[in-house]
Amino acid sequence: MWYLLSLAALFAHLSAAAPTINKRADPTVKLDYANIVGSSVLGVDSFKGIPYAQPPVGKLRLKPPQPITTNLGTIQATGLPRACPQMYLSSDNIPEDILGRFINTPFFQTVSNAGEDCLTINIQRPSSATPTSKLPVVFWIFGGAFELGSTQLYDGTSLVLRSMAQNRDIIYVAVNYRVGGFGFMPGSDILKDGSANLGHLDQRLGLQWVADNIAKFGGDPEKVTIWGESAGSISVYNQMTLYDGDNTYKGKPLFRAAIMDSGSVVPADPVDCPKGNAIYNKVVSEAGCANAANKLDCLRSADYTTFLNAANSVPAFLSYNSVALSYLPRPDGKALTASADVLGKSGHIAKVPFIIGDQEDEGTIFALMQSNLTTTDHVVDYLSTLYFHSATKQQVRDLVATYPDDPSAGSPFRTGPFNQLYPQYKRLAAILGDLVFTLSRRVFLNIANQKQPDVPSWSYLATYGYGIPFIGTFHASDILTTHGYTPGIPSTSIQNYYLSFINTMDPNKGMPFGFPNWPRWGESKKLLNFSALGNSLLSDDFRATSAKYIADHVDILHI
Repeated sequence: MWYLLSLAALFAHLSAAAPTINKRADPTVKLDYANIVGSSVLGVDSFKGIPYAQPPVGKLRLKPPQPITTNLGTIQATGLPRACPQMYLSSDNIPEDILGRFINTPFFQTVSNAGEDCLTINIQRPSSATPTSKLPVVFWIFGGAFELGSTQLYDGTSLVLRSMAQNRDIIYVAVNYRVGGFGFMPGSDILKDGSANLGHLDQRLGLQWVADNIAKFGGDPEKVTIWGESAGSISVYNQMTLYDGDNTYKGKPLFRAAIMDSGSVVPADPVDCPKGNAIYNKVVSEAGCANAANKLDCLRSADYTTFLNAANSVPAFLSYNSVALSYLPRPDGKALTASADVLGKSGHIAKVPFIIGDQEDEGTIFALMQSNLTTTDHVVDYLSTLYFHSATKQQVRDLVATYPDDPSAGSPFRTGPFNQLYPQYKRLAAILGDLVFTLSRRVFLNIANQKQPDVPSWSYLATYGYGIPFIGTFHASDILTTHGYTPGIPSTSIQNYYLSFINTMDPNKGMPFGFPNWPRWGESKKLLNFSALGNSLLSDDFRATSAKYIADHVDILHI
């Protein structure tokens, strides 16, 4: 849903801008391995689809990304970048399954410009930028449950234009990385091969590419802020903890600050856990590799159609399984040395200032498919079966009990008995939203402020979608505001605070007149509330009983 809304908003944004296009000579940047030719519109240069790694095809499928070692000549970085192979819908519902089977076909992937040769970067900058400008850089990591998404959907023009209007110029960078079974395949064979969490390794190589090349576009490699939403936000947290918190490259930090929109700590079992092996074995079987002497080599040698269909044969997040994801980052003992919660508690996290926040109703779109859940027992069974295999059923029941069986207490919040799609809808929406996003954020903030009290952090809650039937301020609605696709007070506010943070590592410095001071979370436990008509402060103490249970039992809430 959010994927389509974002796409529609993007096209509307670009269409609205079309009549005012003023072209200039095509900007060109010479790199060591290629000449990059971009385009210029509205005073913003765009370079889209710049390769930053060798194509991960053939023997490099399901392998860590490799730097480019040959000269690529002239690259026309002006088209629609290819997305990495996408994973869409799969379910037991026949109409949806038919749709899912169609969307997962190579034909549809080709139509949507997806394929394995997809490791590229987009750059957007003020046209006035030169190699001596040393502008702050924001490095965008898209979301999509680690199963779909690409840089195709995100355009930084609005943010760059706002930075230019305020004389706070920035450079916007967006990275493509492998998703689904191509980027986050689990299993014992994957672990032994050293090929786990490939999507995160893609992101890291993209950051290293920025360190090596962004100065030629006018950026300062020592002023990089990493920023992501949903799975991209979780990726930001994981980039902060990758290699036990070592974010250096050639002796310098790859980034100096971080922004996390909807996502941080996702406690997870190892790559070779029973669920991980079950996913891997299903893919192996569907690819016809079950009897191969080397199953992983067999997957690498399978034709694209066979491997795509096999990788997408397991449950997707737009299904009954929801955020009990088939593919996600899991501890591998090397890049992610332990579960996200363990790394945070042990202080293995890069010491950089950060902003983190959520939408008020994070869980609503993830609870749309479970209409058979009509009782407390059903909810407990659902969570026990699909999510928390280290927890006893009584422990899951105790968690569920912290959420009243009362629609007035559920999500979309503050809507009384209304918006109840099925008997446990609002309750499940509250639980899933808190576990994956809202209350896990508070748990992380508490840990971060205990371990690194000298590192500043700020937090927010967005409520500008209050009143939207059934979904409220739903997960990923912030894409529309942060990227300026829906102009208004929320978009203006968020972009202004973020520009301050990208430029100064403090969201308050350089803010235009009329915006409230955003206090550090560790000093006040206050959230900045982005509402439809303005901004205010909000105490971060709601659903305290549930938050305490999650914090006290995080070790059994691994997925």
